[in-house]
Amino acid sequence: MIRECRLLAAASLIVAMVGPASGEPISFDGSWKEQGFLRLWSNQYSFQGQHLEVTSDDTVSLIWRAVEPSLGEASKARWGWKVRNGVVATDLTQKGGDDRNLAIYFIFVDAETANGLTKKSARRLLRNPNTRALVYVWGGQHSPDSFLPSPYHPRLVTRVLRASGSGEYHEDVDLEADFRTAFGEEKNTLVGIGISADSDDTDGLIQASIKNLELVTSE
Repeated sequence: MIRECRLLAAASLIVAMVGPASGEPISFDGSWKEQGFLRLWSNQYSFQGQHLEVTSDDTVSLIWRAVEPSLGEASKARWGWKVRNGVVATDLTQKGGDDRNLAIYFIFVDAETANGLTKKSARRLLRNPNTRALVYVWGGQHSPDSFLPSPYHPRLVTRVLRASGSGEYHEDVDLEADFRTAFGEEKNTLVGIGISADSDDTDGLIQASIKNLELVTSE
């Protein structure tokens, strides 16, 4: 019994010393490209290394970057985000009127086609029939942890992390588990990340930020 207790204590010490799996930082730099929606209106983005400032004043757009192949098997993601001013709660399942403060897109394709895809355009990538997208959202009128089908894309599913409102939070998401819940299959290869703010339908103003975005490939 004493020996077992010592082994458990030693194991606990090792876990405490090692700590959680380290993440790979995703820098907010010149590798991100802005893409508009429909009327091609533009948000304002300020890239500050590990920090991104976003202003959306009756506008909508998305910034996008490809993910390095070494991060294609990332199983988790984490980040901090803050909303100082946000839009009103909307129905995210309805096309038009579905504004939200912030959304982070994780784009996946099957391993066989990952290398042959053109990753410079998020719109072109989403048109590929093998593409799946998980979108983590702060906004809307839905309960946190709701999984919602996109009204715009048949292979895009939204998970609501925060309902509409302001504040500051840290998020830690399990890409594998959420992909399984959203699509009923095992996670494919991660090839890109997108971030958007959407205020055009409600004539709103969003002032928000994201910091310390990381991908974790193993625990």
